[in-house]
Amino acid sequence: MVVEDAVNSSAEAAESQVFVQVAVPTPVARCFDYRWPSDETPPVPGARVVVSFARRRLVGVVVASASHSSVPSERLKRVTEVIDREAVLSADLLSLLSWAASYYHHPIGEVMAAALPRALRLGAPAEITQRETFSLNEPLEEILPTLGRAPVQRQLVQRLASASGCDSTVLSTISARWRTSLAPLIERGVVAVEHSMSLPSNGATDHGPALEGEQALARDAVIESFGQQKTLVLNGVTGSGKTEVYLQAIEAVRKGGKQALVLVPEISLTPQLMGRFAARLDGCLVSLHSGLNDTERGQAWLLAAQGHADVVVGTRSAVLVPLPRLGLVIVDEEHDGSFKQQDGFRYHARDLALMRSRDCQCPVVLGSATPSFETLRNVTLGRFTELRLSVRATGAPPPSLALLDIRRRPLVEGMSDRLLDTIAQHLEAGGQAMVFINRRGFAPTLLCNDCGAAADCARCDAHMTVHAASGCLRCHHCGADRAMPTACESCGSIHLDRVGYGTERIARALAEAFPDIEIARIDRDSTRRRGALEEQLDRAVSGRARLLVGTQMLAKGHHFPALTLVGILDADRGLFGIDFRSLENMGQLILQVAGRAGRESTPGTVLIQTRNPDNPMLQTLVSDGYDTFATHALDERRVANWPPYSFVALIRAEAVNDRQPLDFLDTVAAFLVADMQTREADGQIDLLGPAPAPMERLAGKFRARLLLQSESRAHLHEALARLASVIDALEGARLVRWSIDVDPVDLF
Repeated sequence: MVVEDAVNSSAEAAESQVFVQVAVPTPVARCFDYRWPSDETPPVPGARVVVSFARRRLVGVVVASASHSSVPSERLKRVTEVIDREAVLSADLLSLLSWAASYYHHPIGEVMAAALPRALRLGAPAEITQRETFSLNEPLEEILPTLGRAPVQRQLVQRLASASGCDSTVLSTISARWRTSLAPLIERGVVAVEHSMSLPSNGATDHGPALEGEQALARDAVIESFGQQKTLVLNGVTGSGKTEVYLQAIEAVRKGGKQALVLVPEISLTPQLMGRFAARLDGCLVSLHSGLNDTERGQAWLLAAQGHADVVVGTRSAVLVPLPRLGLVIVDEEHDGSFKQQDGFRYHARDLALMRSRDCQCPVVLGSATPSFETLRNVTLGRFTELRLSVRATGAPPPSLALLDIRRRPLVEGMSDRLLDTIAQHLEAGGQAMVFINRRGFAPTLLCNDCGAAADCARCDAHMTVHAASGCLRCHHCGADRAMPTACESCGSIHLDRVGYGTERIARALAEAFPDIEIARIDRDSTRRRGALEEQLDRAVSGRARLLVGTQMLAKGHHFPALTLVGILDADRGLFGIDFRSLENMGQLILQVAGRAGRESTPGTVLIQTRNPDNPMLQTLVSDGYDTFATHALDERRVANWPPYSFVALIRAEAVNDRQPLDFLDTVAAFLVADMQTREADGQIDLLGPAPAPMERLAGKFRARLLLQSESRAHLHEALARLASVIDALEGARLVRWSIDVDPVDLF
């Protein structure tokens, strides 16, 4: 009888037990159950908790609570600590992240962690910094006699008497130890302390123009779509005023009490865009990008997540921020590959923006002068609505494009005599000129003139780039660097040639050719220091720097009023790329760079140096424009059955041993073939590979890849889901680092 009572008691306890499902940041693709006391209210979904996992304390996100678990209760651990009483990840964002984990076949715990700023991932409280304000409770003349010989205290109370409500920034100018001196006065009640939430607030100083024609129609179409799931493609030539359409649509959605999210591909676009937004929009504006420190990013994230921020401008990770009042999403330069995360959780911010539009029932605007081929295809199929801006907002004509045939012509540091002569003409006429080369450093290769040996990276299958200013060789793939050698490491010869051209070399050559002209070089090397990018852009926009040299950081979104000439070097690389997107990327980059020229009253000229002037696609791009170019390129894609006419995923593997990645992918391929045969689905998915990556060795690891291609998205994802469920158990999985990349933007 006693035994029976004990059994019944145990069964009742098990039935009344509460379980919490937690997404833990580990490579395991599922949530984990933890016990929770049945007499306490469980943490809400979206809240953070601390749990014990494999002898570690980890911060996870609660996904759900349940009354049953597939694991016996006695084998489950308890939740160690609840960090949040309210959700930090909203219900709609939890839904989006769960979908993303399934679509990209990535562990849900790592997906949840990717949505949190670093401070919150580590368990910091989700609190916006409070502003401290200090003031006097008594008249100054009554306080001073009580201070004795305390000079710092005297200065502090005198400052507080002269200004009502001083904060820490003001008082810290008196003494670094001001808090120590002020503490006794606070204890005595002489000084009062008030805490208030510190919310940035912006006041508009400019008013936008009255829009007409295509711009007005585009703005109205966006506003009319508020409250609906709708995808609008703002297809506007460079300089057509897409940003003005954004601003007036944001102003309208903000007046309706909603938030706007603006995604940009590059950090370099954020400062200029934020400055323009700040001049036009009232309310709380925040930016989110990797240039912020952890504290700045965490505070901006919380302002957005708690609904205080009216407008959020950020790079790709901003699409994962909770926005309780989301009413409009804008993806500027939607074609840009930077929206794709290339490691870890390999999501595409543009595609997640489309899903947020569905979940929040709000429009998403995809803006570009050169829309991606996937977007153009969706327009053709009627899934997206196209809004055209065919003329420049200033009335300026489009720049004239011309090909410069540099075959058999002398070059001065990679620049033809005709290009240099044209630069001189534009400078003499008071214009500004840009030379674009999408390669930083001085020269891409250091070559021995006697034996032909190149200075290679010890960890990558790549040449090291010469950086003359710092006197070093640097690998642009793994970041390794070393001192510039004085002799060939193979034969000892001192005859070393720096072969090829980068921004540093071009800038030096232009400085020699035009010694009296100020030059701004804008690339990742010249803008590493905090604030350097803003300084360089200010020199360029103001016209102080009349010669600009740069990489693709200069290609998008910038407005240089005085720029009348653009010279593009090394334009042929995209014609012979190994990736199926190479031609598309080449066309987009050329036209984006070209669009910087002639945006004001003076017509713009674009000269494109090439050794393939008769290439039909290059000719089409220059003479007929992007639409015709894209139509022909899409025809080639259709014949070859590449996206957007099919769906692809890439299985990557890497290891320190050159055979292990290929052997593992052979096993993966064998599993997929057997899986298709078992389901009598042979032919639904094509396998290409496995094969070594184009650059097989990177950062000391050997890499291989296996491409999956299918005309059915559903069939592809069904196969990937079955593969993801067993891949860790396949032979060789523990010897490699593997990843699944759905909808890759490159095959490199």
